[in-house]
Amino acid sequence: MLSTIKFDKKNVKMIAHRGLSSFETENTVAAFIAAGNHSYYGIETDVHKTKDGKFIITHDDNMKRISGDDLVVEETDYETLRNCKLYAVKAGVQDGDATVLSNEKRADLIPPSLCEYIGVCKKYSKVAVLEIKNMMERADVEQIIDIIGEMDYLDKTIFISFSIENLIYVKEKNSDLTCQFLTYKQEELDEKMPTIVKYKMDLDLFYGLITEELVKQTHARGAKINSWTPGNPKEGERLASIGVDYITSNFLE
Repeated sequence: MLSTIKFDKKNVKMIAHRGLSSFETENTVAAFIAAGNHSYYGIETDVHKTKDGKFIITHDDNMKRISGDDLVVEETDYETLRNCKLYAVKAGVQDGDATVLSNEKRADLIPPSLCEYIGVCKKYSKVAVLEIKNMMERADVEQIIDIIGEMDYLDKTIFISFSIENLIYVKEKNSDLTCQFLTYKQEELDEKMPTIVKYKMDLDLFYGLITEELVKQTHARGAKINSWTPGNPKEGERLASIGVDYITSNFLE
């Protein structure tokens, strides 16, 4: 029987990485529902813009790893992407902090729409942690915000991105929205810190970058810190003990 791995998370809020991606194929409705049926505070996912200006949920720039279809997401129309059937996971199998896909497909495993993702988060009362993939135009970021606003879920959405420009667009659209800057590079964090502070952004960092001193500095400026993706309970417990606010994981709960 499948089970997540429990650990002493103290007061940390847990985020399901790409849904509960150790149970179901990442970034699918099935993975989001699996997370919804657990104690996770939030569900993380990734959104791309398609060739015809729509938005679709998937992580990679190319569909090949998860479907076998050699399609560049941003160069492919929405309906073609929606017709991709995805590989199922080898349930419960991990490779470090990553889950392992099988060579079998299921008809229900397709890339979701942005509205489907938000709909699952809303149904299960989970915070939506939405990564805006690659650098988008301001109008695209604003359209994403408008779509979520029409679903009345902006107050329960956290926007994350490796592109600080995307997050600036979010903040300039609505300064009250929560943003977390993603990085795994210390030098990039140092470089972007003046902008992070200016726009009152939180952090979302690779867990190996996070020290107790960084957590204290982040909290001192009134910001929060998220961590991705520790691959074992011991590392999760270290992060919890130094006071991170969130842990994003494939299987820790």
